[in-house]
Amino acid sequence: MKKALVLAALAVSATAFAAQAETVRFGIDGNYPPFAKQGADGKLQGFDVDMAYTLCNAMKVTCEIVPQDWDGLIPALNANKFDAILSSMSITEERMKAVDFSNKYYHTPSRMIGKSGTVVNQTSFKGKKIGVLRASIQEKFAKDYWAKNGASLVAYGKIPEAFLDLKSGRIDGVFVDSVVGDSDFLKSSQGKGYAFVGPDYNDAKYFGKGAGIAVKKGNKAMLERLNKAIEQVRKDGSYKKVQDKYFTFDVYGN
Repeated sequence: MKKALVLAALAVSATAFAAQAETVRFGIDGNYPPFAKQGADGKLQGFDVDMAYTLCNAMKVTCEIVPQDWDGLIPALNANKFDAILSSMSITEERMKAVDFSNKYYHTPSRMIGKSGTVVNQTSFKGKKIGVLRASIQEKFAKDYWAKNGASLVAYGKIPEAFLDLKSGRIDGVFVDSVVGDSDFLKSSQGKGYAFVGPDYNDAKYFGKGAGIAVKKGNKAMLERLNKAIEQVRKDGSYKKVQDKYFTFDVYGN
């Protein structure tokens, strides 16, 4: 009897240890402040990073952040380099052919940044250059909206590089997520003389239904856990705690 109790205790301990030892790895592009950037200690920090740890806490798992450049995120996911992509990836029909998405965890519009007073319409960038993040929804929209009307697109692997070229006059505008443009450029010393120009762009055909967490096709178990965790952190206040660290508005959106 005593031996049976000892074995049972060991089994419980082993199960508990296994649960504690489980790790969920999130792939994140660290060149997209305020959602993710490299800190002074070399580690990634930002809204996406904090959200990853918050969701891991809700799922009661250990969190591992795996840095990965934007255009390599989906290939790396499919190569099992990590378990999910939590990197401001918008839920679009095209991407859903390659990955499955959780429910959204935030939703913000895209905007054009240019010199203050710049007029923006479909033909206003004819003969001019627009910077975009390579393989982004902004690049796809800009190809159909401005490039077909005479604009040239310059695709960047890291969006801060586009802001440097805008400031130096090598390009005439940067089309980007509004929060990134505001935080990383307009609110910085570089942004003097520049502004959001033109309207918000949020056509669901291009921009989807917000940013979601991507997993490999068919990984329903992980999706279910992530959706439950998103719902939990929205209800228990931990989502708002992370949000308020970076934003003065409801980034979850409509």
